[in-house]
Amino acid sequence: MPAPVVVLVEGRSDVAAVQALLDRAATPVPPDGYELELVAMGGATNLGHALDALDIRTVERVLGLCDAGEAPLTARMLQRRGVPVTGPDDLPRFGFQVCVADLEEELIRTVGVENVLALLDDLGLAGRFERFRTQPAWQGRATAAQLRRFAGSASGRKELLAGAMAAAAPAPPPPLAALLDDIARAHHGSGQVVRAFG
Repeated sequence: MPAPVVVLVEGRSDVAAVQALLDRAATPVPPDGYELELVAMGGATNLGHALDALDIRTVERVLGLCDAGEAPLTARMLQRRGVPVTGPDDLPRFGFQVCVADLEEELIRTVGVENVLALLDDLGLAGRFERFRTQPAWQGRATAAQLRRFAGSASGRKELLAGAMAAAAPAPPPPLAALLDDIARAHHGSGQVVRAFG
């Protein structure tokens, strides 16, 4: 069995989105016979612990996904472990893709606000969202911002919506598309020197 590819993401909603996109891929990603581990770290600040827990000698590649606000931290954590990343803008070169704001913002922008509202209706959440957006703190805000906050306002909702939006997206948002490409390429040349990063 080839060495696994490990993808480090912030939380379960990221896992749900990536898995939904993998499930809808026209060809198997990764290819049949290869192992992929999607790891929810429980927050970007746990990246150091997640990296330390890996034996990079036994993995084919380590990939990741982070929010723009966490990109400087991600770069520092990798630098401390010997990865020659020069800064946040250099992260994609080493397999760590960066969302413009966060995963939810990427998905809402790609799917479109009206389509996300239709998804809420399909999921039986439209009434709860309407009640949420009447709260004084959220009245008058842009619908996209309301949707982002609503996604994280109840346990399990962010994961549910991330998976549903990823499944409904006309195409993966750019950082997720790049991550899927990284996963698909990760085993190219398997059997050579394990490279882990880059």
